[in-house]
Amino acid sequence: MTEFWLVRHGQTDWNLQGRYQGQADPPLNETGVQQAQAAAEALAGRCYAALYSSDLERARVTAEIIARRLGLEVIVDPRLREVNQGAWEGLLVTEIQERYPLEWEARQRDRLRFRAPGGGESVEDVAARIWAAMDDIARRHPCEAVIVVSHGLALATMLCRGQNIPLAQARELIPDNAEIVRLEWNPPFAQ
Repeated sequence: MTEFWLVRHGQTDWNLQGRYQGQADPPLNETGVQQAQAAAEALAGRCYAALYSSDLERARVTAEIIARRLGLEVIVDPRLREVNQGAWEGLLVTEIQERYPLEWEARQRDRLRFRAPGGGESVEDVAARIWAAMDDIARRHPCEAVIVVSHGLALATMLCRGQNIPLAQARELIPDNAEIVRLEWNPPFAQ
């Protein structure tokens, strides 16, 4: 069992505006930097084997702030990225509903398998990618504590698996910006 300390990236202006970020790469805003610093302080005082991060700037910078405080290196893993929102990235919900009404309705009907137009990923796609990354990290660090800095839906899929919650509820489990969640993770036996 690996003890994961999951951290969502700090706030961006797109978070404030309610824009779908996905794999677009808006930077942390001033509040986001302060949130990352507060997360670093909250994580201090424990021993961690490693710190992994998504390669997207908002997560990577959050991880770098934490790493500096804790004396760790950031190990970047692109599999820890947020869901690809395709053509919806950068848009507000109202804009999506206006421009893509049929697709928005389809998303409401099938929240697990729907993919946004323009190369988007489904929740199932994200979970498969994230869970594989987490299993690999857990195998590298059995019985150790590891920090993982990632994104809202990505982290929510981790919580679903780690806490035996149906994946259909992932969107209800999205942590706040820079929120820290402890999670125990058991990878399946290696084949």
